Amino acid sequence: MNETALKGRKFSGASRAPKTYSTGRTCASKGCDTRLSQYNRREWCYTHAPTKYPRLRGRIVKAEA
Repeated sequence: MNETALKGRKFSGASRAPKTYSTGRTCASKGCDTRLSQYNRREWCYTHAPTKYPRLRGRIVKAEA
């Protein structure tokens, strides 16, 4: 019987720091004074951000007539 052993070692490298953007930014929407997080790469707050739709994969279903 052949037994296979796996060897490995614990990952010890330093993790990469998260990307940050300038502090003190506000939402680009008129009249909105929401302060954006330094980790938010967008120009708008969650409320005013344009809607992004996920990419759908698979068959296109025909509408029933």
